[in-house]
Amino acid sequence: MPLSPVFSARLQPALPSKRDFNSRRWVYVPYDRLNGEAGPLATASPNDTGVIFVESTAKAERRPYHKKKLALLLANGRHFALELAARGFKVLYVGTNLPMGEALAQACGRHGITRVVTTRPAERELRQDLAPYAALLDEQPDPTWMTTRADFEASHPKGPPYLMERFYRRVRARTGILMNGKDPVGGKLSFDAVNRRPWRPNKGDPRPPTRPHTPPDDITLEVLDLVRTRFPNHFGTLDNFDLPTTAQDANAAWAFARKELLPHFGPFEDAMSASEPDLFHTRISPLLNLGRLLPARVVADVAADHAAGTLPLQSAEGFIRQILGWREFVRHVFEATDGFRTLEPSGAPNALDARRPLPAAYWGAPSGLHCLDTVVGDVIRNGFSHHITRLMVLGNLATLAGWSPRELTNWFWIAYIDAYDWVVEPNVLGMATYADGGLMTTKPYVSGAAYIDRMSDYCRGCRYDPTRSTGEGACPVTAMYWSFLHRNRARLAGNVRMAMPLKMLEKKDPTELSALLRYADETVERLGAGTAPKQV
Repeated sequence: MPLSPVFSARLQPALPSKRDFNSRRWVYVPYDRLNGEAGPLATASPNDTGVIFVESTAKAERRPYHKKKLALLLANGRHFALELAARGFKVLYVGTNLPMGEALAQACGRHGITRVVTTRPAERELRQDLAPYAALLDEQPDPTWMTTRADFEASHPKGPPYLMERFYRRVRARTGILMNGKDPVGGKLSFDAVNRRPWRPNKGDPRPPTRPHTPPDDITLEVLDLVRTRFPNHFGTLDNFDLPTTAQDANAAWAFARKELLPHFGPFEDAMSASEPDLFHTRISPLLNLGRLLPARVVADVAADHAAGTLPLQSAEGFIRQILGWREFVRHVFEATDGFRTLEPSGAPNALDARRPLPAAYWGAPSGLHCLDTVVGDVIRNGFSHHITRLMVLGNLATLAGWSPRELTNWFWIAYIDAYDWVVEPNVLGMATYADGGLMTTKPYVSGAAYIDRMSDYCRGCRYDPTRSTGEGACPVTAMYWSFLHRNRARLAGNVRMAMPLKMLEKKDPTELSALLRYADETVERLGAGTAPKQV
């Protein structure tokens, strides 16, 4: 597959000669490890090292990935290659229609390269693609992670269930981050309990600052044209693409987030808004997952800002808990279960026996539920929404309705610009849908309309009334909540954290419960048919 002309011309001075192939040490750069400050490139000399990139349409065609995800990944890969070229490295950039591993092996064979050094890819799927060519690869551990398998195992000496709090407590103590000796700064390990404010600008809450615009340069414009031409039927849109694609862009995005967003992040990290979908979230997860920003760096920056008095503790701890805590934790759960294949060989656990197909609403068909349609619309446009919209709208509704957790996981993998197997599968199969049966969470994270109404402004723009569960204009989400409990009451009977809602279910008037179950069934059936739920 020929590469685009501007990129090819810009890369031309760094192309290796025959002598370079014979005399240099070669490093293969996985698409999800685009960083020269960690791994084999951190200490490599440009004088005796060459780097190999593989850009494969076969990877892009494996799923209908969001167009902006493809553009983000390809543009960052090309820019990173040029950044290494500017440092003096020789660069072999392979454009191909073949799978990654096969293309790498062919390129090495063609140029007489018998051994390449590489960082272990984060994504299991890429590791599987490279596995048949293990003899070619000198695979080194990935130093960008902040924790080790020993941390995870020491925090769970008896094995599962795996709890993030145990893991987080251990790594905070070991690293000393936000610690005063043996005690956490502020006297508490987590400030999650006070980081649950809804965002109410009409009551004086701060408005998010305008985020800087990052217009695409000529390299990125070529990538946008490639994605538009080669993958026209993929999910989402390329409209208004302004994602960071260079190291400079990534650093600027982090500098802005650090100064302008994080001071207000903590209190409002769980809030949801139709008018301000990102609120004070940094949106750096795509950059972390590609390796453009290093987790240790951003955590150190945040800890330093708190120590300097420029960042409130609840915001600093809330952010660090997401990176040092949850992000590292889900990676270890994924590794320990081989992507949940220790639970189910196919990697598709389904503890609640949820088998309904994912409805057309997740692909943009109007559902009539303003919360769902708003978040899906945000994802179609941007390939992004923050963690509470993922959990308490997209995951919550799927769990209540009994839609397939594997289908939902695959949708997340396709739809989000920061989604890779190691992060999306634990988050969806575990946290969002309880498909793992409690392997990594203590209860299903489900709610009725009251939670969505309390934490968002979605209900104000909806045809349904969140304060009513049956009758004219009632919000069907609450009926779906009671239907979920009724459907799964035997499965959840032994769960201490579900004891109260199950007791409330038992006390429901039979006539009212029958009406709720009927309304829930009608709603799920209509959503499954791709039509909006009717008002009753």
